Amino acid sequence: MATKEKAMPKTEYTIEPGKQELTSTVVLDAPRELVFKAYTDPKLFAQWWGPRGYENRIEKFECRPGGEWRVTQVTPDGAEYGFRGVTHDVVAGERICQTFEFLGVPGHVALQTATFEAVGNKTRVTAQIVFQSVMDRDGMVASGMQRGADESMERLAELLAQQS
Repeated sequence: MATKEKAMPKTEYTIEPGKQELTSTVVLDAPRELVFKAYTDPKLFAQWWGPRGYENRIEKFECRPGGEWRVTQVTPDGAEYGFRGVTHDVVAGERICQTFEFLGVPGHVALQTATFEAVGNKTRVTAQIVFQSVMDRDGMVASGMQRGADESMERLAELLAQQS
């Protein structure tokens, strides 16, 4: 059985000096409803979020206003990295707004709003992340966030190709 070969998505980042936010935009080759489901279904989310080779342990995943989420990523050598947040707003198929906190540096909470826009049979996902300070944003960028985000989008594209 042949699998569909789809080009890997290219994520564009806007990271302006002196600002406490960043924006990423990617176009995925799948319908908006399917992309949104991959963000909101914990079984699907666990398959694509984070760098390749990491396993996601979903500890809590309430994708509704006021709901909490908590995920631990486990590296191939057994190191664990925890993340958590609170979902503030969900508009089915259109938007998810939630906080994001890396538990390795607790107390530094960012607010992320992801929007999902149908572009023909593809989906443009735009994520705006607002940090508490420029220093927090720059620290996240310096930590290798873009590599992890790029790998997440590649893994998501692969998962979406299997689903469609």
